[in-house]
Amino acid sequence: MIKINPVGIKKVLITGGAGYVGSALVQSLLAGGYEVVVYDLYIYGDVFKGIKNPKLTEIKGDIRDRGKLVAAAKGSDAIIHLACISNDPSFELDPGLGKSINFDAFYNVMEAARANNAKRLIYASTSSVYGLKSEKNVVEEATLEPLTDYSKYKAECERVLKEEGEGIEWVTIRPATVCGYAPRLRLDLVVNILTINALVNKKIKIFGGNQLRPNLNIKDMVRAYELLLAAPWEKLRHQTFNAGYQNLTVSEIAMLVKRIVKKGIGIEVDLEVVPTNDNRSYHINSDKIKRVLGFTAKYTVEEAVETLVEAFKKGLLKDPLNNPLYHNIKLMQELKLK
Repeated sequence: MIKINPVGIKKVLITGGAGYVGSALVQSLLAGGYEVVVYDLYIYGDVFKGIKNPKLTEIKGDIRDRGKLVAAAKGSDAIIHLACISNDPSFELDPGLGKSINFDAFYNVMEAARANNAKRLIYASTSSVYGLKSEKNVVEEATLEPLTDYSKYKAECERVLKEEGEGIEWVTIRPATVCGYAPRLRLDLVVNILTINALVNKKIKIFGGNQLRPNLNIKDMVRAYELLLAAPWEKLRHQTFNAGYQNLTVSEIAMLVKRIVKKGIGIEVDLEVVPTNDNRSYHINSDKIKRVLGFTAKYTVEEAVETLVEAFKKGLLKDPLNNPLYHNIKLMQELKLK
């Protein structure tokens, strides 16, 4: 059934649309009747191969190319900005490259929205901008204390939007760590990492264990972006929203994975706790997005793990621990992207 966008958004440009979240989001938007333009470097391959949909336009491009990006956005009612060097180790591999994509190119994204009179620019920040927090629930007004360059530049882009985003109808979302199966799969995120190690090695190493991690099933991440496209502008106007569901410790995630893997394929998984210097720990509160937009997560971490177990059983994961297609830093090391 074709959905109707109540605010008149019909065509959406997604930077990084061939990435982990994008690969799931694009298919859902197409199913909802949207026209979708994917603007991506496609370093993870032809994610949408086999999709024959006249409403899908794919453009291989770099967001650092301002002219090409602005032209690609022509006629788009909304821009969802997902493209980035998307985790801390990958960023640290080449900090200069990370800054050029995650921060410098953000001005190009803003220009693409402004030049094309886009009705909406949705910026994907991250809940890791909060850093290490001791309070029980971290709300959107909490002080940003990013611990890494990746999260620092995410926070800087938020600042630029607030200070220089005049004439742009923008909204920012700070997602929890996403989990679950997608057409372009990442296996370098906490739930997905623990699950694939359980499935392949029959063992999970728990680094630390007491650190809290906010999690969000990728199906709910898609739902959140769809809501940001459909919500009335007066509810979104230059707002920032957390988007998370289950706040779990790393040890709790490991125990959950152990249980589901045993249930799914009968494997008994060993757990080993090892020391770590990664002390990032935060417990995000997502009451605002529920209160303002009526968004409530529907899909659990357990269900995300089940999708990965099912994909593994079907043979959809090819050499999952070593294949660079599933691990951002491994592929970046191979490509030597500049």
